Amino acid sequence: MGLDPGIAATGYGVVVTQGSRFGVLAHGVIRTTTRQTHVARLAVIHETVGRLVEEHGVEGAGVEEVYVGPDPRSTMLLGQARGAALAALGAAGLEVGEYAVATIKNAVCGYGRADKLQVARMVRAILALDGDPPNEHVADALAAAICHAQRLPIGGRR
Repeated sequence: MGLDPGIAATGYGVVVTQGSRFGVLAHGVIRTTTRQTHVARLAVIHETVGRLVEEHGVEGAGVEEVYVGPDPRSTMLLGQARGAALAALGAAGLEVGEYAVATIKNAVCGYGRADKLQVARMVRAILALDGDPPNEHVADALAAAICHAQRLPIGGRR
């Protein structure tokens, strides 16, 4: 599983591997709204990630590290959303890899400064999708899942 955490939109992607081949099992976005309390939004992320792990038999996860931008409040909210997702993964007993955005881009595109379009197109190619992922949250989450799966020993892949 890969996660692109965010308080309003957390992208997720579940990939399956067979040797060096990849496929998609599920993907989407966990959405919250400003009409919900902050605590309720974090609970939605935590509960949904936990349900997805159970539903899809997830064995490990790759999660984007926090990007520290110019707005401290946004960084704090992102960190809290990420924490809610990590807590769900930890409660499930999963092995979790935490990766810088540049590391994920390098794993998928071969270039750590690739743009969003390049990431989406490479995710499409690696996963043999019919089209680009539906949005950047899903593309980034699938890229994180691919990055994490690439780091598993071949014997650890199914």
